[in-house]
Amino acid sequence: MIEKKEQTYEEILEGISQATDHQATMEFLDDLSEFSNLQKAPEEAVKVGERVKQIREEKGLSLKDLASRTGYEVSVLEQIENDLVSPPLGILVKLSKALDMKLGFLISAGESKPYDIVRKEDRKPISRYASKKGVRYGYAYESLAPQKRDRTMEPFLVTLEPADQEPEPSSHNGEEFIFVLQGEMEVRLGNNVHVLYPGDCIYYESTIPHLVKTRGSQITRILAVLTTENH
Repeated sequence: MIEKKEQTYEEILEGISQATDHQATMEFLDDLSEFSNLQKAPEEAVKVGERVKQIREEKGLSLKDLASRTGYEVSVLEQIENDLVSPPLGILVKLSKALDMKLGFLISAGESKPYDIVRKEDRKPISRYASKKGVRYGYAYESLAPQKRDRTMEPFLVTLEPADQEPEPSSHNGEEFIFVLQGEMEVRLGNNVHVLYPGDCIYYESTIPHLVKTRGSQITRILAVLTTENH
């Protein structure tokens, strides 16, 4: 007969602690995933293209002026302003710098404040797809601090979906931090490709050409924080 080894008090406490930590972590991730659900009516979405055009015209810039500042073709900028293309965050960063605007001001309207509380029911998605073509580009995002004045961080909840057209890798000044909430995320950094799973995170220099996308046919949800300041 094999005798059963009795656990010490310390071993029992350690086992309870590990089980509790794991359970708490999974519940935390489940809660974040639920909060990051971006399924909202299209009419609630912020129309970035209209904001870009409005700010450009207020500054007295032509499309050619903006093209020379960003390096994008005039035809591409026209598509963005007419909501025919849903620009990824990398392009929006370059547009905001070219327009001498904070990224947050470009994607939100309203009074800026010294602090910003965003209730779950008040969050608004940014361009899930090219609204006039119905082409899915594989991402939708919500700003988590649209009216915080003079901020240096840009926090977003992002949903990555299988895309009809995959965007090109982008690069810009600053840094990015991503925490995966749900699904599997593929990140390309230069010539390196990595796959991240729920609970994984990555921090990288935005000057490296990069692209994040969902892996396979599943929806992926992430928490992303960008800084767009020069070092």
